[in-house]
Amino acid sequence: MTAAGDERLDLALDGLKPADRASAQAQEILWPDDFDVLAHYRTTPDGSHSYVLAHDRTTTWGPPGEPQLIAIRAVRDLDSATFTLEQTRHAQVPFAQAWLIEHGCPPEQIALPDDFMAPADEPTRRLEQKIREGRQRYEVLETHTLDYDGPWETWTIVRDTHAADKPVRVFLEQSDRETFTYTLREGAFADHGAAWTWLGNRDGPLPPPPEEHTAALRTRVAHARSTSAPRATVCGLDTLPSQSTSPVRQPGPGRSR
Repeated sequence: MTAAGDERLDLALDGLKPADRASAQAQEILWPDDFDVLAHYRTTPDGSHSYVLAHDRTTTWGPPGEPQLIAIRAVRDLDSATFTLEQTRHAQVPFAQAWLIEHGCPPEQIALPDDFMAPADEPTRRLEQKIREGRQRYEVLETHTLDYDGPWETWTIVRDTHAADKPVRVFLEQSDRETFTYTLREGAFADHGAAWTWLGNRDGPLPPPPEEHTAALRTRVAHARSTSAPRATVCGLDTLPSQSTSPVRQPGPGRSR
């Protein structure tokens, strides 16, 4: 694995033929000079599998908003001198990494180099990890990439198959070119149309997922329970313990309980 732009795309397919039509078509569109390799892993010791995460520079000059990242898996069969080739496009790195992990790449082998743009905060790191570990949890509905006219921004609209409430999610990534960092946030919506409306208007904060509110509430309740004073039972009533060490006085004649 090398820093972005330091490695030319090389899937080691010389002398091999595509095993099927899909692999042949994938090979035709993967011109090595079009890509900056961000991360690359080749299995050992046989080297039969290659996993690549790369940036496609040509998308900058194509239709606006097109996803600029590509995830590639190449599988070489030396016995039959053939290969199979799969590739998929993504707007955001953790979704590309999730696809590669799902297809057999060890997670630690497809991490980005240290000189790549860094997450700005811990919520961004946690959310990226959640996406990487999601595997087939998220069904991608739509993406958009904006790398000109102001701050860089990408978003991915997905359907969260694990969500019981507001299953359509927006993952919004915004980059700061001055600090070379970025943030990633998740918003929850009832449907695709509601997500589109928010993205078009930006008339309020990104609505947080309902499960975040539930988790925060549970944390507050647990914290309250753990920090509350112990209770004692006096005359059958649940009360706070007295600071006095004297015995509890029982009611005498004529004294009401």
